[in-house]
Order: sequence, then C-alpha cells, then structure tokens
Amino acid sequence: MFNGKTILITGGTGSFGKKYVEHILRDHAPKKVIIFSRDELKQFEMQQTFNAPCMRYFIGDVRDGARLMEAMEGVDFVIHAAALKQVPACEYNPFEAVKTNIHGAQNVIQAALAAEVDRVIALSTDKAANPVNLYGATKLASDKLFVAANNMVGARRTRFAAVRYGNVVGSRGSIVPFFQKLIADGATELPITHADMTRFMITLDQGVQFVLTNFRRMQGGEIFVPKIPSMKMTDLASAMAPDLPQKIVGIRPGEKLHEVMCPADDSHLTLEFDDHFVIKPTISFAFDADFSTNRLGESGQPVAQGFEYNSGGNTEWLSAEDFLTMANAA
Repeated sequence: MFNGKTILITGGTGSFGKKYVEHILRDHAPKKVIIFSRDELKQFEMQQTFNAPCMRYFIGDVRDGARLMEAMEGVDFVIHAAALKQVPACEYNPFEAVKTNIHGAQNVIQAALAAEVDRVIALSTDKAANPVNLYGATKLASDKLFVAANNMVGARRTRFAAVRYGNVVGSRGSIVPFFQKLIADGATELPITHADMTRFMITLDQGVQFVLTNFRRMQGGEIFVPKIPSMKMTDLASAMAPDLPQKIVGIRPGEKLHEVMCPADDSHLTLEFDDHFVIKPTISFAFDADFSTNRLGESGQPVAQGFEYNSGGNTEWLSAEDFLTMANAA
C-alpha cells in the first residue's frame, strides 16, 4: 500500500515520527517520506539516522497553512502527529495550545483537501475522551474536525480518520523516562500522584503498527482505539525500582484517576472488533460507509449501552514482569 507513495508526517521529529520512519523504511519502499516540523535541530539530528534517498525534511509549523499547502503537494498519505502535548504547558499557555492543536488541525485538513491527499490519520489521545484539561479539550476539538472533514471532500478521494491510544512506554515526557531519570540521579523515593491511579500502556512499535493497519482499514470518519493493557502506577514504580519507597504527592491539576478511551456517552456509537474498537461518527457523510465491516473485511459488533473502555475497568493488566519486558522492548 505504501510502496511508491509519498507520506508526510507533521511533528515528524517526535518519538512517533522516528519510530514510524523506522518501520516504513524497513518494511516498505516509499517514493518520499516528508518530515514536517518546526525544530531545525531535531531535524538535523534525525537526518543523521534517517538519511535514505526518499527522506525529505521540511521546516514548517502547522499554524502556517500556506507552508502546509506547499508541503502536501503530491502527497498520498498524511499522519498528523504535531501537537502541544504537555498538560501543564497547555494550562499555562491556553491559546498557544488552541492555535497548534485546533487551528493547526484545520490547516492540515484544508491543505490535504487542496492537495487531494488520499488518506489522513490524526493522532489523538485518551485525554480527548471526557476531557478535564485543556490539552484533552483541544484534542477532542481536533478529533471532531478530522471526523467532520469527511463532509468537505466532495468528489475528492480524500478521507480522514483518527487514532486514539494511551500512554506510550518510553516516549518523551512519559512516566517511564521520568522515573528512569529519578532513579539514575539517586532518588530516595518515587512520587505517585494517587495510590489507585491507572493508565493504559502501549509501545511505540504497537502504536505505529496500529496506525499503519488503520490506513488499510479506514473508510473515513472513524476514531480507532486499540485494545491495550492497563497498569497501576504503584505497580509500575515497584517494577522499575522495587527497593525504593513511594510517596503519594496528590493528583495534579487536569489529571484523571483513570484514563478513558471509549466514553460511556459514546457507547451507542462504539463497535468492538477482535483487537480494537471503532467510535463511529455522530454525523452522516455524502459517501456510504458500513463501519461494522472495515476495508480489511474485519467485522465488529455494537457494545452494550453504557459501555466504557477505561484503564481502571480494563480486563487486561500488565504484571511487573510484563511491563519490564515491554519497557525493554521499547
């Protein structure tokens, strides 16, 4: 599907972009892979590792619609990964988050429509489901924009979908490298915000593969959610540093006790497949789509009324051994 095609990744110098490029260069033969991001140093550093003839590095910001228009000329597939993601930073700089996560999303949509890109997948977050912080609220708005963009395609081939998943083990800013640094610096205890706090856990490899597969699955308008395990943060800390005591420091502003990926209020729209869920759009499009059967021929069934997929009520849990295996693989 990706052989001979041109792929653009916004925010492509981040953890996801690097892992995606690793997969796409190893398993496929793309015509071009365009890294679109605003940080020249990160692009320079990435070029030292990923310098295949098909690689292209474009300096640009998703806030700049004209630059996106230029970058998307001749592009077949887009992954929108650019975002302001740090919850405290978004709370302190709210309109900057709006400009990047909402206005930037609309710029990506308009550029993709103008260039008649084939398919676009936007990366979402569990924080977009029943958001309690500004980051989650901006990503919910972004999800809504990408779903509704399918109403704007007209006769174009362009289709839009979103992928929503949980905490990525080992990604920048996540709990694992934070704890690793504390341990390396000789910490005498690890901070835990709440004794009962849980999170969904996924590796970068799993996240990238999920996105790649959903390009094949998507019809347009879906929010794809993988079935992934949960873990208590106290168990995670014990797995990483079994001899260190833990200190309960309190839930931070904008933080949830358990993360949600499929809200109960969307249960009437949610379909369960073997290894993932699909949240159907609330609106209808000009094109026909039977979301109960995807383009790979996989079939899903409606979930029960009131069903919620959250990290605290999950049926799959990581043990300390499972987590360490996952972290080492990441």
